[in-house]
Amino acid sequence: MISIENVSKSFPTKGAGTFTALDGVSMQIRDREFFTLLGPSGCGKTTLLRIIAGFELPSSGTVRIEGADSSYLPPQRRPVNTVFQSYALFPHMTVAENVAFGLQMQKVARLEREARVSEALRLVRLESLASRLPRQLSGGQQQRVALARALAPRPKVLLLDEPLSALDLKLRKEMQSELKRLQRETGITFILVTHDQEEALAMSDHIAVMSAGRVLQTGEPREIYDNPKSRFVADFIGESNVLPGAMVGRSSDILVAVRPERIALSAPTNGFPGRIRGTVTSVTYLGLDTLYEIVLENGDRLRSRCRQSVAGLDAGQAVVLDWPSDAERHLAN
Repeated sequence: MISIENVSKSFPTKGAGTFTALDGVSMQIRDREFFTLLGPSGCGKTTLLRIIAGFELPSSGTVRIEGADSSYLPPQRRPVNTVFQSYALFPHMTVAENVAFGLQMQKVARLEREARVSEALRLVRLESLASRLPRQLSGGQQQRVALARALAPRPKVLLLDEPLSALDLKLRKEMQSELKRLQRETGITFILVTHDQEEALAMSDHIAVMSAGRVLQTGEPREIYDNPKSRFVADFIGESNVLPGAMVGRSSDILVAVRPERIALSAPTNGFPGRIRGTVTSVTYLGLDTLYEIVLENGDRLRSRCRQSVAGLDAGQAVVLDWPSDAERHLAN
C-alpha cells in the first residue's frame, strides 16, 4: 500500500543551521494491515506521518501510495485521512453533522452522504448519539466521532497521530480494542503513531521502532519484543536487563539482554541451583507480578519480575538467580 524510499526531512533552525527530523527512512507498509510508528518524542514519527498525509513535503526521497509517486501531491489528492491528537470537532455541529462535513466538502450527494454517515456511526457504535453536540459527549465518545468522520470518506489509509493520549488508562484500553476491531472490519490500512510500547504491541501487525530520525528495527510485535537488535530497542520495548558479556573463545565484548520475566530467583537456603548471587535492594508489588531489584556481587544491577512473590525474599536479603540460555539476546551497542 505505502512504500517509503530513503525519505529525509530537514527543518531550518535559528541562524543558518538545519535540524534533521528524518534521515534516510525506508519501509514498506502492506495493504489491510495495522502498522505502528513507535518511538520517543522527537524521534521523527509524527513528521513521517505528516509526510505520508501530505502536510509536509520530504527534503529528499520518495513516498509511493498504491505504487504511484505521491511525494508532492497535496493532501486532498491522496487516498488517506488523518485522526489527530485533538479531536477538532465543530462545537456548533451535531455528531452527524461533524461526520458529514468532509463528505459535504467532497460534494457527495445527500442520500449517499446520509448513508455513509450512518455506516460510519454504526462502525463506532454511536448511532444513538447522532443528534448530540460534542459538549454532550465524553472524551471517548468524542474520539469515536473523530474516527467516524475520518472513516466516512472511505480512505485507503487511515493515519492516527497518538489519538488515545488524552484518554485515561481504562478508556485507552477499551479504545485500543475498538481501533483494532475497526481496522479488521473495514479492511483499511491503519498507520498509528505512538510512544506507548504496550499500545503498539497490543494493536499492531508490524512495528517500526524509531530513534533520532532513523528506523532501528521493523517487525511483528513478538519479533520486536523477543529479538531486539540493539540496546535502544531492548530498553524501549518493555523492560530489559542489559549486562556486559564476552563471547567464549573470542576477544570481543558484547551486551547481553535478558527480560525480567525470564529470570528465576530464590533465597540461597531453598536449594535453587542459581549460578549468580546478589542482594535484593527493593521489592515492589504490581498486582499480577512482583518486581525485585537486585544488585549482583560484581555491582551490576538487574530486575526480576515474578508472577508470585518469592517466600522469604525482602530488601537486604541474599538471593541466587539464573535464566535459560535461550532468554539471552546479544545486542549491538
